[in-house]
Amino acid sequence: MTTTPDMTLSDTAARRIRALAEAEGRPVMLRVAVEGGGCSGFQYQFDLVDAAQPDDLKIERDGAAALVDSVSLALLKGSEIDFVEELAVAEFRVRNPNAKSSCGCGVSFSI
Repeated sequence: MTTTPDMTLSDTAARRIRALAEAEGRPVMLRVAVEGGGCSGFQYQFDLVDAAQPDDLKIERDGAAALVDSVSLALLKGSEIDFVEELAVAEFRVRNPNAKSSCGCGVSFSI
């Protein structure tokens, strides 16, 4: 596992990951992956995990960490992982400069 400068974590995402770890009572990391599917061709997958896989790249900020596999990184390069709280939703989001379009829910995108 290596640390990558190719993606960043926003301050709000780092705070949320730390809050989730505190609520779980154990260290956790946010895994972000890209899978085929969704209404626009690709979709983001978010999971909380205890450990990294050998090919994971680590994004760190203020004691919080997110992981991305090397295959997904090609589609996520230059992206920021954010956490947004709005009236009806609280969720992690990826601000991806590579996405040419995305669906209304913001979970799937095309390149």
